[in-house]
Amino acid sequence: MKIISWNVNGIRSAVKHGAEKFVTSLQAEFYCFQEVKAEKNHVVDFFPGYFLYCHSAQKKGYSGTITLAKKKPEHVFYGMGIEKHDREGRILTLEYPRFYLVNVYTPHSKRGLLRLGYRIEEWDKDFLIFLKELEQKKPVIFCGDLNVAHQEIDLANPKSNRKNPGFTDQERNSFSQLLDSGFIDSYRYFDQSAGKYTWWSQRPGVRERNIGWRIDYICVSERLKNNLKSAEILPTIYGSDHCPISIEIEI
Repeated sequence: MKIISWNVNGIRSAVKHGAEKFVTSLQAEFYCFQEVKAEKNHVVDFFPGYFLYCHSAQKKGYSGTITLAKKKPEHVFYGMGIEKHDREGRILTLEYPRFYLVNVYTPHSKRGLLRLGYRIEEWDKDFLIFLKELEQKKPVIFCGDLNVAHQEIDLANPKSNRKNPGFTDQERNSFSQLLDSGFIDSYRYFDQSAGKYTWWSQRPGVRERNIGWRIDYICVSERLKNNLKSAEILPTIYGSDHCPISIEIEI
């Protein structure tokens, strides 16, 4: 099956730029969208042929996640059961007989690192606990905008961004701890090369010159490692400052 993850930076804007055609053309089993900035009634008619689940933020026009699924899940979970996190609509989990699919939009640390403490000491710790509790029952696939470039090869200018949001030592170490707990970064499982990014500043010419960051991931439980068939970044798909990413996996 194919899973696609994409921070759309506004689902209604992405639809205006052809997101419906993108979904129709690839016919993936799952699409996980982040930063949708919408409620279910805004988008329920956009993607026929899919079950659509939406976790909106309490704040209108902010954050939010949407998952499209070809097959109806056994259960759907909104958030991780912690109100201070869940009010921003950042986690949406679908349960199937052999796996969980978690769609996540990790909080940004913000300019001046104003939210770094919350990100590292609260969100990241609680999210890891949430994943490991799920994994006690069955394997987990989680994907989304994780707002961290893990290694120096994951952004074009690592030296000048060393203490900036998304590339602090704290964020990178926290993501390392998550992977070390038993998860595989699917893209790096297949490709160890530099220059492959998923987000670019909207300043003119930045994307064309590929001055970007890889901050979007699809990760799987280690026990699914041998089930992975491919992992791709799709930089030619426009409609957002992020591009989609995908995996093919046999479960």
